[in-house]
Amino acid sequence: MVSEDRNQGKNQLRVGRLVKAHGLKGALKLELYTDNPERRFVPGAEFTLQVPEASPWHRKTVTVREYRVMNGNPVVFFEDVNDREGAEGLVRAILWIDQDADEPEDNAWYDHQLVGLDAVIDGEPIGKLVRVEHLPAQDLLIVKTARDAREVMVPFVEAIVPSVDIAAGRVTLTPPAGLFDEIADADTDEDATTGDAAE
Repeated sequence: MVSEDRNQGKNQLRVGRLVKAHGLKGALKLELYTDNPERRFVPGAEFTLQVPEASPWHRKTVTVREYRVMNGNPVVFFEDVNDREGAEGLVRAILWIDQDADEPEDNAWYDHQLVGLDAVIDGEPIGKLVRVEHLPAQDLLIVKTARDAREVMVPFVEAIVPSVDIAAGRVTLTPPAGLFDEIADADTDEDATTGDAAE
């Protein structure tokens, strides 16, 4: 996921989330949102932090001191974060980095590329994507339904959003049961009403 204008007009790419403190020396376990962690988390790399406004880290950046994989888990150390207490203050923060224009990330789109796309289920358009919300746990696609202009929050994960086709102007959804049920119920009600009128 790529966001625009998060940092003085620069295009930025979301590359990870700090999951939990690890050990006593300031390390943090990472949830990676990048296919190239070894390139993104090099010593000296600087990240913009997405944290609540009340956090002392709000509007601040962190700089990578070391990145390593420990027991199968990606772990990062930052400059000036030298103990567990300091690391705890960064838990749940999302990391954004300035995107290199000549090195696009796989499966990454700018918000403006997604907004306005048709949302399609089983080949049928059911509404349009009106905005993207970046939350600590995941991104959400907000789809406004064509039938009743209701906004539905769709988790932007591969299991639910298997295909984004910018050229075709559509995003394919395979939502779990219940997410768009009211739309299906409305169709059923309308069919029943039409059937009664025909009789």
